[in-house]
Amino acid sequence: MKIRTINICASLFLGISVICGCQEKKQMVEVKVDPADKKVEVTVDGKLFTSYIYPNTIMKPTLWPLMSPAGNMLTRSFPLAEKEGDRADHPHHVGVWLNYGDVNGLDFWNNSEAIPEEKRSGYGTIFHESVDKAESGEGKGVLETSAEWKSPDNQVLLDESTHFDFIALSPDVRIIDRTTTLTAVADEVNFNDNKEGMYAIRVARELELPSDKPTDLVDSHGVVTRVESMDNSKITGNYHSADGVEGEDVWATRSRWMRLSGVINGENVSLVIIDNPSNVGYPTYWHARGYGLFSANPLGQKVFSDGKQELNYFLKKGESTVFKYRLVVTSKNMSDEEINRLADEFAKE
Repeated sequence: MKIRTINICASLFLGISVICGCQEKKQMVEVKVDPADKKVEVTVDGKLFTSYIYPNTIMKPTLWPLMSPAGNMLTRSFPLAEKEGDRADHPHHVGVWLNYGDVNGLDFWNNSEAIPEEKRSGYGTIFHESVDKAESGEGKGVLETSAEWKSPDNQVLLDESTHFDFIALSPDVRIIDRTTTLTAVADEVNFNDNKEGMYAIRVARELELPSDKPTDLVDSHGVVTRVESMDNSKITGNYHSADGVEGEDVWATRSRWMRLSGVINGENVSLVIIDNPSNVGYPTYWHARGYGLFSANPLGQKVFSDGKQELNYFLKKGESTVFKYRLVVTSKNMSDEEINRLADEFAKE
C-alpha cells in the first residue's frame, strides 16, 4: 500500500507540474542597457520582448515596441516607425506609458513634437534621468529608473521612481509589473480630474475594434492618406472586463482588470491590464477606445461619472503616491478565472 501511495502522489505531482509548467526550463530574461541609443532592451531567450526608450522626441519614457510570445508586434508603429495600415492619429500615443493630462494645469498626456511652438507653454514633459538598476535572470528581469516631470520653464513638479519586473511566466504568458512612485517637488501638485490618463498602451491595428468611420492611415509609401471606407478584414479586437462588460461599452466603466483580445498573423493574443487595490481610485475607470487606445485612469472621476464623483487628487511638497499596474501579454486563451488568480496574486504585492 505504501508503494502504491507513493506512486499516486508522484503521479499527482507530475500532473500538477505539467499543468503549471513547473517542469519547463525557465526562460532567460535579459535586460541590456544601451545609453548610446537611449534605450534598455528586454529579451526573452534572446528574442525581443520590449524596450524602455527615452528619446527627446516623444516627451516621456515609454516601452516600445511590445512583442507577443510568437514575435508579433502588439503596439502601434506610428509615429516612431512606418507601417502600412497604421492609424496616423494621436502622435502622443506611443508604446506603453504612464502620464496625465492635467498636472498643475499642464498637459503631460498630449505632448508631442506635433505641438506648435506657440502652444508649448501649456504642456509638460517627463525627462528620463537615470537607469538605477538592470538585472537579468531566469524567469525574471528587473529595471529601475528615475525621471522628472517638468514644466516648460524647466521647473520640476514631480520626481518619479519606477520599478519594472519583466516576467516570463511560461512560453505563452509574459508579465510586466510596473510600480511608479511620484513625489511632489513643487509646493503642491494637483492632478485635476481629466479623462487623459494614466497607464496606457496604444495597440497595433489588428487589435482595434472594427469601425466604419473615415480616418487617416499610413499607406505603403509611408504617406499619411485619408481613407473614407475602412478595411476591417484583419481587425479583430474586443474588450472584456472583469465584470463582463464587452466592446465599446467598457469606456468609463470601473473594473479591477480589462482584457483586449484579437488575432495577429494567426496568433491569438491578449493584453490584460490589472489594477492594484493600493492605487488611488481603485477600481480604476477605463479610458479604453475602439481605435486602439487602452488606458486605465483612476484620476478622471468627474469626467467618467458625468460629474457624480470628483477626486482632484493632490500632493503636498514631499508627499508621495504609488501606482502599481500589471500588464499580462499572452498567446494563451486565458479564462476569467486565470486572470482573477493573477489579479489576486498582484493584489498582495
